[in-house]
Parts: sequence; C-alpha cells; structure tokens
Amino acid sequence: MTPTTDNSAALEQLEAQISACRLCPRLTAYREEVARVKRRAYREEEYWGKPVPGFGDPQARLLAVGLAPGAHGSNRTGRMFTGDASGDFLFPALHRAGLASQPHASHTGDGMRLHGLFMSAACRCAPPDNKPLPSEIETCRPYLEAEINLLPALQGFVALGKIGFDWVLDWYKRQGVSTAGVEFGHNRFFAPAPGLPWLIASYHPSRQNTQTGKLTAAMFDQVWADAVARLRD
Repeated sequence: MTPTTDNSAALEQLEAQISACRLCPRLTAYREEVARVKRRAYREEEYWGKPVPGFGDPQARLLAVGLAPGAHGSNRTGRMFTGDASGDFLFPALHRAGLASQPHASHTGDGMRLHGLFMSAACRCAPPDNKPLPSEIETCRPYLEAEINLLPALQGFVALGKIGFDWVLDWYKRQGVSTAGVEFGHNRFFAPAPGLPWLIASYHPSRQNTQTGKLTAAMFDQVWADAVARLRD
C-alpha cells in the first residue's frame, strides 16, 4: 500500500473544534437540556451534552456517514453510535467485517478501535425527534467536509440512512459530479468520477428498522462485506 499522510493531530484539533460548537441555538438548547434532565436509566451518568466528533482510524479507507447523535446514545457517551440500539446493531456487524476491534461499544473508554474505518454524521448534535433542520445540516457541513479532507486513504463512503446518503450526493455535486438518477436504496452502489470515493447505501441501523425486519443482520453484513471487497491495496 502506498504510504499516506498521518493527519492524526489535525483530526484531533478538528474534533476539539467540533465539540465546542454552539452555532445552532435550537440544537444547543436541546442537547444540553437532555444532558441535564437525563433518562432514568442513566441518571447517575454524566452526559457528554456537546456536539459529537468523528471517530475512527486516521488511515481509514471507508467513511461511514450517519444522521446525527442519539439523545441518550452519542449525546450521552460522546462517541458516534455508542450507547444506543443503533450502535448495538452496528458494532457487531463491524466486528464481523474486521473493521472493529470488539463487537460491543458502551463508552469512550471501552477499548473500541476501528480498523480502516472512520465514523461521522451529517449533523453533530442530537436533534429533537431525530430530525435536524436542513439549515442545521448545512451549518454542520464544513465539519464533515474537513474530516473527508483529513482522511488521505479514503476510498469509499457507506451512507447509513437517507440523510447520510443525501449528504454524500450533495458533496459529489459540489465536486462537479452529476448524480442524476441516483436514488437511495439498501446496498445500492454509486461510482462517481475517477479519483473520488465511491458510495454504498444502507438502511439506517435504527431500532425501528432492525426490530421490524426492514434491516436484518444478514442484510447489514452484506453491505460491509461488499464495501470491504471493493477496497484496493
């Protein structure tokens, strides 16, 4: 494999900047209120209550793009997809695919390491009803764009849900790539212009999707197996 630049320090600086963001008044008020009131099951815990930075391998060849932190998941733990039902479904799949060091993630000090994968989201603050406003996603856009620019080995996106998928399509458009006719669907693949990361879409591993059988473990495993298979040395 061709050596790549180590941007670990720059990523750390960016993640610190993200964690201090207060640009969206509605989201700032909501995430902090959730962290103050807490859920009964976590009332003895100290919530993160801030924007959630990206997490993973600085030499990642894959970038997973989700929607936003869960109010009592990432907004509590401070790490993407950690501490809620989505993470409980996601991390075992990543472990089976060889992308995570362990199958379970509960908190930032649990020893979880990602291999060749970085995880991020279109919106960094937990939104009311899991629905960030388009203007809030746009305000957050520079953070994910900056993470992309700091992942020198990046080859592909895995969009977890339609909002993450739409974010990546918009990113392509900003690179001058036509996405006409590209529609969201589970395990759909899109290859843009040469030199840009490709995209695989997946249904979001939300409790609603996994408990209803819309997204099964086998379906999710196939997404990650296909993504890994497309990587080149």
